[in-house]
Amino acid sequence: MTLEAFNGADRDAAIGFLRPCLDVDRWCGELVDGRPYDSVDDLLVRAEAAADPFTRAEVDGALAHHPRIGERPTGAGAEATMSRAEQSGVDPTDAAVAAALAEGNRAYEERFGRVFLIRAAGRSSREILDALTVRLGHTPDEEDPVVADQLRQIAVLRLKGLLA
Repeated sequence: MTLEAFNGADRDAAIGFLRPCLDVDRWCGELVDGRPYDSVDDLLVRAEAAADPFTRAEVDGALAHHPRIGERPTGAGAEATMSRAEQSGVDPTDAAVAAALAEGNRAYEERFGRVFLIRAAGRSSREILDALTVRLGHTPDEEDPVVADQLRQIAVLRLKGLLA
């Protein structure tokens, strides 16, 4: 969808366009209600502002169907396609790293009650594993703003990709 089409779309269609980027009602609504945008950059600035801060409930809702790092989503929808592209740096053939990611994912979920989220685009398996290891040492109060920021980065990156 072009920016012009997004600006002119009915509310439901515009929200539907945004949902693969981030399925958070408030975020989608704020972006749609802020139309029209003069440029993609204006929309991206609004997207970042609307994401700051996400509530714990918004983060948990967005992560409820998010794939684990290292596990490629199999769906055909836009969100699954984006996730596969974002995780392209995760090498599934490196058995040691894949096993460490799987174990780290399990430990993270046990510790924090949600999937590990990181902006994987442009990061290697090793970089992601290193970040996971560091974040496993966080307290929940330390981790909450980190995961919210990662969610914001992913949403804005996805939106930018859709409008590029």
